[in-house]
Parts: sequence; C-alpha cells; structure tokens
Amino acid sequence: MNNIKIVFLAVLACVASAIPVQARTFNDKVQNRPYADLRKWHLGFSVGLFTSDLHFTHNGLEFQPVDENGNPAGAPQLWRAEQPDYQPGFCVNGLFDLRLNNYFSLRLSPGLYFGSRNISMLDITTRATERQNIKSAFLVLPVDLKFAAQRYRNARPYVVGGIMPAFDVNKKGSEFLKLNTTDFYLSIGFGCDFYLPFFKLNPELKFCFGLTDVLTHDRPDLSDDINGMKITQSLKKATSKMIVLTFYFE
Repeated sequence: MNNIKIVFLAVLACVASAIPVQARTFNDKVQNRPYADLRKWHLGFSVGLFTSDLHFTHNGLEFQPVDENGNPAGAPQLWRAEQPDYQPGFCVNGLFDLRLNNYFSLRLSPGLYFGSRNISMLDITTRATERQNIKSAFLVLPVDLKFAAQRYRNARPYVVGGIMPAFDVNKKGSEFLKLNTTDFYLSIGFGCDFYLPFFKLNPELKFCFGLTDVLTHDRPDLSDDINGMKITQSLKKATSKMIVLTFYFE
C-alpha cells in the first residue's frame, strides 16, 4: 500500500511540474523581429484606398440670371450643392519613422492621393440640376505622433494623430465649382503593427478633417460668364473630409 502511495505521489509531482513547462511553452511564442522597435529610425512605404467628402455651407442668397445684354432673364434661382456618393481613390506614401521612446514615435509620410468627387447641384425654384466631377491629385505631407501599446507576441496596437497639409497638383478647368489648390487636415486614426519574419505590416484606418474653406470664391476666369457664377455665389464655404485605409510595410 505504501508503494502505491509513493508511485501516486511521484506521478502527481511529475504532472504538476509539467504544467508550468507547458504554460511557458504556450506563452513563449517565438517573436519575429524582436529588436525592430529599438532602432532609432527606420523607413517604409504604404499603399491604400481613401474616399473624400465635401461639406457645403449655403448662404441663402438668390442668383439672378441675365441675358447677353446683362438684363434679368427669368426668376431668381436658389441653388444647393451636395456630394451624393463617394468615389474610392488610391494613395501611395513613403515613411520615415523616428523613435522617441518605448511608446512614442514621430512619423513623416509624404505621398500622393488620386481621387475624384461627384457634385450634384439643384435649383430649388426651377428644379434645374447641374453635375460636376472634380478630379484631384493631392501631394500630401502628413506629420503624425504615434502611441503604441505594449507588444504582445507579434502584434502591437497603436493610435495616431497629427496634421496633413495637402496640395492639389491637378490642373483646374473653368467649371461651376473650383477648389483651392491647398488644404490643411487634422487627422486621427488607429492601427496595429504585425511583426512578420522579414518586415512589419501595419494596417491603419485614419480620419482626416479639413480645417479650411477650399472653395475658390474669386473667379476671374468667369468674368465673361456671369451665369457661370450661380453656384459659387450660393455657397458660403466648403470643407473636405477623408477616410483613409492604408497598409504600411516597414
């Protein structure tokens, strides 16, 4: 009987000692690129998709159409503009990441955004409609502060926020609406660093809010076409917004 007790206690001790070993084996998953975040700076690039929106503020002014002689022609018009749908665009960026400490880093990611926006315009009095497609090619220079949580195995979530100047290098035509070539965005977003054997993959979702009026109110290109100013005169301002989904490779 004593021998049975001794064998039982020995088996129990082996099982108890094996449990911590199995737990350590489960938790000590091999980390890819364990020293990647200790580098002072590193480079990368990103590709992604975005969609942009224009928010119009109307001033309630009525526009009086005129004929070729400058005389009133028809009833005053009250125009409203909106963006009824969203067109996907494509973006590509470079990346320079400067490590500040274990949790914070400063990112500079210049790039190009290619997209378009469909604008629908309606005269409330006559129900007449106009449409315009505005194509843009933005040269952007985002500067972001990144805060990353503690790394868990091969993943590290983070939040990011910053500013993004944007310059539209696409040639503008003389249409109903004309946008300024410069804009300034405040951005905030979140993502996650995934540590792969040879690089880091960082999917990120960012929301960008335009801070300036992007509508061009001074239209000397329409000096010979007074009726062409009907939409611009009905608008007080227009601000832009973006939602950007990017995939960084570091």
